[in-house]
Amino acid sequence: MTRETLEHLNTNTLIGMTSQRGTAWHYRAEEQGEETNHYPGPIPVEDVERRLFHWTARSRRIAVETPTDVQAMTHLDPLGSPARWLQVDDRQAITRSDTDAVLGIFTTGYVMHQYGEWLLTTVANILDDDLVISSAGLLRGGAIAWVEVSVPETITTPVSFDFRPNLLATTSFDGSIATTFKRTVTATVCDNTRMAALAEKGQEYRVKHTRYSAAKITAAREALAVVHTMGEAFAHELEILANTPVTDDQWRTFLDRSVPLDDGKGHLLEGRSRTLATRKRGELEHLYREDERAAPWTGTALGALQATNTWAHHFATSRGASRQERNLLNAVSGATANGDLAVATLLGQVLDG
Repeated sequence: MTRETLEHLNTNTLIGMTSQRGTAWHYRAEEQGEETNHYPGPIPVEDVERRLFHWTARSRRIAVETPTDVQAMTHLDPLGSPARWLQVDDRQAITRSDTDAVLGIFTTGYVMHQYGEWLLTTVANILDDDLVISSAGLLRGGAIAWVEVSVPETITTPVSFDFRPNLLATTSFDGSIATTFKRTVTATVCDNTRMAALAEKGQEYRVKHTRYSAAKITAAREALAVVHTMGEAFAHELEILANTPVTDDQWRTFLDRSVPLDDGKGHLLEGRSRTLATRKRGELEHLYREDERAAPWTGTALGALQATNTWAHHFATSRGASRQERNLLNAVSGATANGDLAVATLLGQVLDG
């Protein structure tokens, strides 16, 4: 189940372009109060600032409760014993200015990347007539935030794989995600996120939370301002994949190597391990041969990659978070890109014999 309540998801995430994408799985009109979080078209920059980034992160001192005697005590601890607060000079807590909620604890060298500046202003500076804000939101009580920019219209390709190029900007105040700007694509047929080019470097730009980071924000803008030029490059990649044949024998070999039924030492899996592996193989087989999200490209590298990517987005077990949260966190953390690259590498090895 999701760690975020339905009320949170309906008030702390903004979903744009619903006339093309449809509503999010968590859409509940009764949870949205006086203002819907779904937009038929682009999300205005002003709305992201007003509804999500109206607060800032603040640095607060940290103290530790320690036992002491009556003469030095400042208070009683929960057990009624004398205690005092001892300040920790080399640590700081990052809190929300509106609620004082603690988002993370770091050394004093940690530099905050305010959402309004690093996500919204940076993104707004590259917006033009060909780019719009398509989603934005807060997770984990505001400890993680993202803004996604997309081209307003879906791109249709000769291989019948329609997609939208995106720029995903994200950062965190809990240390889980570095400030990251990355170019991605969303497959229209299944709303899956993929990197713009599996083997191409330079698809993302990361900035650490250090005292030197402010000088890099301009470089981030320049490195990613070409999001609207991604369409042609990704369409070319799709054409190559769609024209790379995968025989039935190669597909079975790929399944055997990606989801083996043995432990790698010659022993067959047993019990729950075998059940899970068998189920995954069956789900991948169904996606590859029968599901509209991959079956149109059965017998090609595009079909094989699309089946595995779709399985990761829609079938993989999700613990401690909703599927949407997990997919988003995987996208911004790089887990999705790493997974796609590993699958593509394995498929390449199978095809090379």
